[in-house]
Amino acid sequence: MEFGINERIAARVRDLRGRHGLSLEALAEASGVSRSMISLIERGESNPTAVLLEKLATGLGVSLATLFETPAAPPAPVSRRSDQIEWRDPESGYLRRNVSPDGFPSPIQMVEVIFPAGAHVAYETAARPGVTHQQVWVLEGAIQMTLGQERFELCAGDCLAMVLDRPITYHNPTQGPARYCVVIVAPRPA
Repeated sequence: MEFGINERIAARVRDLRGRHGLSLEALAEASGVSRSMISLIERGESNPTAVLLEKLATGLGVSLATLFETPAAPPAPVSRRSDQIEWRDPESGYLRRNVSPDGFPSPIQMVEVIFPAGAHVAYETAARPGVTHQQVWVLEGAIQMTLGQERFELCAGDCLAMVLDRPITYHNPTQGPARYCVVIVAPRPA
């Protein structure tokens, strides 16, 4: 079954919420996202922002990349470019593409991001069950990242390693887009 991006996110959130045995109210409390917004997302009637999806992922104990996987995808070791779904954040305009194979039983997920000039995204990332590691490798352009109280200026070729346990801000202060790869190592959902 082929899903559009909002339908894919809707099915994935419903699936993960069901696997965790969470009611709408329980997920709302865990994520800080209203019950009505979660309901809209689960019906595919919302175009949620990256910040909102990150809050849901945190409440579900998964990485943001997990929300873009095909629900109940049969695991395969190869992810073909033609099958990799792209999603544009309606607020910042950044374009993300899950590169890793859907459903493959690996703790590693890779995401490519194209970050527009002047774009800014702030995640209120909270600790999740287990430890989630992330590395950001800048392929083109430059970005500023603030991790908690620390600020990092990253240019093409630079790589920042971190644990997702505090707020993160991404900013492209340049006049052109930046392209970077995010590698996430996290416990996979059951």
